[in-house]
Amino acid sequence: MTVLQGQIVDIVNQRIFKGEITITDGEIASIEEKEHDVNHYILPGFVDAHIHIESSMLVPSEFARLAVTHGTVATVSDPHEIANVLGVKGVEFMIENGKKVPFKFNFGAPSCVPATTFESAGAVIDSDAIKILLENPDIKYLAEMMNYPGVLFDDEEVMKKLACAKHYKKPIDGHAPGLRGDDITKYINAGITTDHECFTYEEALEKLQKGMKILIREGSAAKNFEALIDLASEHYQNMMFCSDDKHPDDLLIDHINRLCARAVSKGIDVFKVLQMACVNPVKHYNLDVGLLQVGDTADCIVVEDLKDFKTLQTYVDGVLVFDQGKSLIKPVDFDNLNNFNCDKKTIEEFKVASAAKQIRVIEALEGQLVTNELIEDSKIEDNNLVSNTEKDILKMSVVNRYQNQKPSIAFIKNFGLKEGAIASSVGHDSHNIIAVGVSDEDICRAVNLLIENKGGICAVSETEEQVLPLPVAGIISDKDGKTVGEAYAKLDAMAKQLGSSLYAPYMTLSFMALLVIPSLKLSDKGLFDGSQFKFTTLDVN
Repeated sequence: MTVLQGQIVDIVNQRIFKGEITITDGEIASIEEKEHDVNHYILPGFVDAHIHIESSMLVPSEFARLAVTHGTVATVSDPHEIANVLGVKGVEFMIENGKKVPFKFNFGAPSCVPATTFESAGAVIDSDAIKILLENPDIKYLAEMMNYPGVLFDDEEVMKKLACAKHYKKPIDGHAPGLRGDDITKYINAGITTDHECFTYEEALEKLQKGMKILIREGSAAKNFEALIDLASEHYQNMMFCSDDKHPDDLLIDHINRLCARAVSKGIDVFKVLQMACVNPVKHYNLDVGLLQVGDTADCIVVEDLKDFKTLQTYVDGVLVFDQGKSLIKPVDFDNLNNFNCDKKTIEEFKVASAAKQIRVIEALEGQLVTNELIEDSKIEDNNLVSNTEKDILKMSVVNRYQNQKPSIAFIKNFGLKEGAIASSVGHDSHNIIAVGVSDEDICRAVNLLIENKGGICAVSETEEQVLPLPVAGIISDKDGKTVGEAYAKLDAMAKQLGSSLYAPYMTLSFMALLVIPSLKLSDKGLFDGSQFKFTTLDVN
């Protein structure tokens, strides 16, 4: 039996009172009003309503060890990233690893593997596989339907997947950046209930008015909090908080607790904020997560105040998993799975013979997954298109990691590198190798460093090479969270020393092959116009 005293935050009934909570056999046996001198607050634990655990570069068990330090007790987790590499086997790995620790991972069935037919992935999950996954009680929902054109044009496979989720009465997550008007109406009418991709107030408001739940996303790359938070005062019952993608160095610092603090600082009522952070995900996804009511599982946290939400203790199923600044979740053993089958590249393979005076250039945007298409003057040396560091137009390559194939080439603005190159085998959604650099030689060195390690992220300069190996599916480390977070922070610092002015250069890099988000992206098969949903040419003339 455990007894907790403090200021009890009853979100469901919107009241705060001095009291005592008794926990027996993992459940809340009683909640009583009682006078005492304890000033800290007890409330339900935070839930990240949409996250790809893989983006933390940690296995679920290691993610949990960090997340509980910030008061997070549960996640709604789309294992889409590992599924694109390893298929159903990857999903099963995530579920089984997550079960080994006291934390509530709620995995979905990845709906878009591969995300499109315009890239090479490591696996396929068709509607038959989706049916098998959704039959599994460990699978709580159909994960984000990124193929919104497939929904709009009644694609047979897409419709089968949606029908399957409805049959098993499991929620369907959405992904519809910029979709408005009749298109979003049809998308919602297909049974899709959420969206975490809104980047304007007006877009989110329209979707809310049409019955969607809107997730305010604040990850390591995509940051929509400021654009959407003003909707919360009126629409809090239909909104949630999520990270989507959270890199390990950021997870060392904060999680959903930080979004709560920012929302309260903007004057939004604390009960509305906590409704979004703790209650709405549990209700929408039918999660087995307690809400600090008698009879609930004891998934609760103790925080210093309701301003900064600094976590003092975290309980999951009544088990104390974080206390006095220390995570009490123990590391677990697991086997590494991977799918990495390409040979080292030569410098010649990154050359692009051209006489084009102008080229299409991807414009990366700070804090956004969307990009712009620019038309810029080309720089040609020895009949080869090359980076122009003065104009910050750098050569970029995507290399198929599943089979030997010539690298695809594009050019990108706003990475800012003045020397060297950076590369990553975390490349949404198919996780091929993505590299950006000032020369063909540097790009080739960075790519080959990742091929040697069968996955990772790296940076190279004239005098230095740094790499963080990611041996689990080429996207996840087999090390502990602190080690990975610190190694990632060093690489982030090196990228900035090379000249990058982006807040999260590697996270931004990882989305430059994400074809389902407009406008211009690069896959291993070529330059892709996400607005027209078709390939386009590098040369303009």
